[in-house]
Amino acid sequence: MMQDMMDAMDIAFPHLGIYLENVPKNFSVFGFTIAFYGVIIGLGVLAGLLLAVHNAKISGQNPDDYWDFAIYAIIFSIIGARIYYVAFEWDRYKGDLLAILNTRNGGMAIYGAVIGAFTTLFIYCAVKKKNPFQIGDTAVPGLILGQVIGRWGNFMNREAFGQYTDNLFAMRLPMEAVRQSDISPSIAEHILEGTNYIQVHPTFLYESVWNLLVLCLMLFFFKRKKFHGEICLLYFGGYGLGRFLIEGLRTDQLKIPGTNLAVSQVLSLCLFVASLTAVFAVRGLLKRGKLPRLRLEGSSDAGGKEDQNS
Repeated sequence: MMQDMMDAMDIAFPHLGIYLENVPKNFSVFGFTIAFYGVIIGLGVLAGLLLAVHNAKISGQNPDDYWDFAIYAIIFSIIGARIYYVAFEWDRYKGDLLAILNTRNGGMAIYGAVIGAFTTLFIYCAVKKKNPFQIGDTAVPGLILGQVIGRWGNFMNREAFGQYTDNLFAMRLPMEAVRQSDISPSIAEHILEGTNYIQVHPTFLYESVWNLLVLCLMLFFFKRKKFHGEICLLYFGGYGLGRFLIEGLRTDQLKIPGTNLAVSQVLSLCLFVASLTAVFAVRGLLKRGKLPRLRLEGSSDAGGKEDQNS
């Protein structure tokens, strides 16, 4: 039976027959309010780190390097995510600079976190005299696993959704549970009289599933890669393609100042093209013998440890 009214905390997927009642955004422990968004992000970070450590073990590296690197990467990823968001929403913050420090109302961008993490990677490896491409290949499957899990924080927050849809996966959210700025004119046009909900693309779900597929591809190629850095390129290309397509559906896009272009779409397309070009170019050089072949531990032609070519 179709619902005409929804309680403020309900979430529904009517065409799938899924009606979730009283889905909370937070919970209390000893009087402290804890957001499910933060808990889910934390679980994503932990799961990603454990995967990176596992990859280090199976490839003959020192897992302690990844625990050490994670301390810096997490800190600067958070800073990067906030700076990126504020930079493209400057009109919202320029009149109240202290609001920049308040992240409880949202305002983090994954590409900013990625930029922060990779900047940290190159600085860390320069100081520790390690190969950043090898470290990156080992760690980046954990990064996208964190994204797979972390997108469900958007589900709990009722955010990062798309335009109106009536497809199989259409999601209904009570209007009072979402930011009014995220309700686009297209969505508003489809709000039926006598109802209090919007019906939208669950883009958080699309991206979580897409990232899971990219993760599977990265893990498949982990011991089949031809050069250090190839798994990083698979991440940038695979995630970039999916984000480019999904970002076009979202209502909360960050725009390039002075344009109507979504910055994440532009960046995603550039990353996809650049990564695909780089993979084919380097593999071509390897095939022609212009670069030394990479020998991976456990491969049929391995002599033990990995070579250090990048």
